[in-house]
Parts: sequence; C-alpha cells; structure tokens
Amino acid sequence: MTVPDYQSLMLPLLRLVGDKQDHSLSDATKTLARQFKLTELELAEMLPSGRKTRFYDRVGWAGTYLRKAGLLASPQRGVFQITDRGMKVLSSAPEAINGKFLRQFPEFMEFQKRRDKPEDELPANEIESQTPEEAIEAAYQSLRQRLADEVLAAVRGCSSAFFERLVVDVLVKMGYGGTRKDAGKAIGKSGDSGIDGIINEDRLGLDVIYLQAKSWDEPVGRPEIQKFAGALQGQRAKKGIFITTSSFTKEAQDFASRIESKITLIDGQTLSQLMLDYNVGVNPVVAYDIKRIDSEYFAED
Repeated sequence: MTVPDYQSLMLPLLRLVGDKQDHSLSDATKTLARQFKLTELELAEMLPSGRKTRFYDRVGWAGTYLRKAGLLASPQRGVFQITDRGMKVLSSAPEAINGKFLRQFPEFMEFQKRRDKPEDELPANEIESQTPEEAIEAAYQSLRQRLADEVLAAVRGCSSAFFERLVVDVLVKMGYGGTRKDAGKAIGKSGDSGIDGIINEDRLGLDVIYLQAKSWDEPVGRPEIQKFAGALQGQRAKKGIFITTSSFTKEAQDFASRIESKITLIDGQTLSQLMLDYNVGVNPVVAYDIKRIDSEYFAED
C-alpha cells in the first residue's frame, strides 16, 4: 500500500474527531496510520526536503482543508476540534470528502480563490492530489533536475584539463583539500599509473585521498576500477575517488563494493548534483522562504 493522498484522509480524520474531543496532529497521524495499516517504511517516507514525513504532512493538510471549509476548528496550533458543521456533515454519512464536496461551503470557495489557480481552472472533480508543500517540492525537484542535465552537458563539452580543475573545485567546496591552491597542486602531478591526483581528506592533511578523473562518454567498466585499485595498493592507500562524466557498469560497481580499499564512485549525474549543492558552475537566482507561525510570539502571560 502507498501513502494515501490528503484527500483520502479527510473523511477518516473528520470521523476521528467526531468524538468531540481535541486531537493533536501527532496523535491523529498515529491513529490514521494504524487505520490505513501503513508499514514502518511507508511511515518513514520523507518529503524531498527531509523536513517531515510525507504522511504527517498529508494529515496536516487534510486538517487544513477541513478547517477552511468550516468542518474543523483549531483551538490551538496543531490541534483539531470538530465544529457543528462538521458534525452535521458526519451525520449525513458522506461516502467521501474531497475538493468537489468542500466547494459547497463559501469559506472553502473563498480559500480556493486565494490559491494560485483561478476557480474556473481547478479540476472539475477534485483539487490537486498533492499538498501545496509537495507541489512546491515537486516543482523544485523538476527545475533542479533540468539544471543538473544542463550542467552535465556543459561539463561533457569541456576539455579534460578543465574537468580536472572542476573536480578540484567541487572537492574543495565539500571541505577536502584545504585551500584551492593546495588542492590544485595535487591534480595531474602524481604520475602514477591509474592515479590522476592526490588531495587531502581534511584541512590538516591527516590523510590523503587518491583521485581518478575521466571525462568519458562511455560507461566506466570493471577493468578501469581494477587498475585504480591496483594503483592504490601500490601506494599503500586505502581511499580513492573515481569521478567520471559518464556512468559505471554494474560490474564496476560490484567490484568497488567488494574490495578492501574504499573507492567512492561518482558518476556524471551525481557530479552534477554535487555542483548544484555546492554552487560550482551555477548561481542562485531566487529563493523562497516557507514560513510557519511562531506560536510562542502569540502566547500571552
């Protein structure tokens, strides 16, 4: 079973608070999770932001829409309480509660008008299956993936020398290698077969990591990883990073996971994501802050 969307949670949530008791969002989430027989894995599923679980977010938004329709009230933040209108709706024994059902209430229609889409552009039968936060997350991830693809295409069009400098920039931004100048000295200076460079693991230089950087179009196979592993053994080294603009074959990945030396494989997709994470080759354009109410500010002594 997958995590139910927030519209599927509206009626169960209303029934839950139909006992006329106050229910916290946390308790309601646990009760509904048992009703829907969600697994631990499903309950642990996070939003892409990692700030909250997907199910907790959907229960919260189910409550929000019920409140906007006047079926629930919130005597305090994070607490649900059924209203007289909510009890009347329950007594009518509805088969389901969704966007179409809630549009009978003027307060909900007013709320919908304040949303990004005009009322006449909303789906005929339902409001969106995603919560607003999920919609923002999905749009963000879509934009990010599109940019990552553009970045990777640009990297693949650059020279091998530029690619080696790019690798240094990413690793330094991640905290490796000390200064950019110190790290830059290591790349391309080793001269050892199968090793392109050496970089400090930390700013104090307590340990080093050997690098292999390949600006390739074809997938990197097991022979190249074996060659790199052999070079590490020749240096009595146990840590290495193999970075490529392409990908790694399954055989290469399996081999790297089984050997004693710790070899981290970074393919083109992962590299482009790291460039976005650490602002290498990209510039921030606009940022949106998602805020929540500060309950302590409004607490009166």
